[in-house]
Amino acid sequence: MPSAEQMIAVVHAYVDGFERSDPVAIAALFAENATVEDPVGTPQKRGLAEISEFYAGSMSTGAKLELLGDPRCAADYAAFPFAVKLEFGGQKTVIEVIDTFRIDDDGKIVEMRAYWGPGNMKSA
Repeated sequence: MPSAEQMIAVVHAYVDGFERSDPVAIAALFAENATVEDPVGTPQKRGLAEISEFYAGSMSTGAKLELLGDPRCAADYAAFPFAVKLEFGGQKTVIEVIDTFRIDDDGKIVEMRAYWGPGNMKSA
């Protein structure tokens, strides 16, 4: 099982990857067979090819992340609140999100789920 320190490092690497607009660095955080469900209730992206494509698209909006609190770790999960700042429909927008990562023994994300909806989107 990954340590809390390992999981917190993955969260910070994820935020940093967005800061640098580096979808390759983000994809490298994921296991080969990982899934991404963003937001929860939408079709999952499966495997590194789909995940890489998803993050490249996300970053094309200029999205940057800002942690809104410390990550919480339990068992092999990390949960963390953050804000996404991006251009959406030609307007500066902030989306408040809570993500969960399930992380394997190698320190790779095997499952990412993003919890947010229309009520979490605000004009910046």
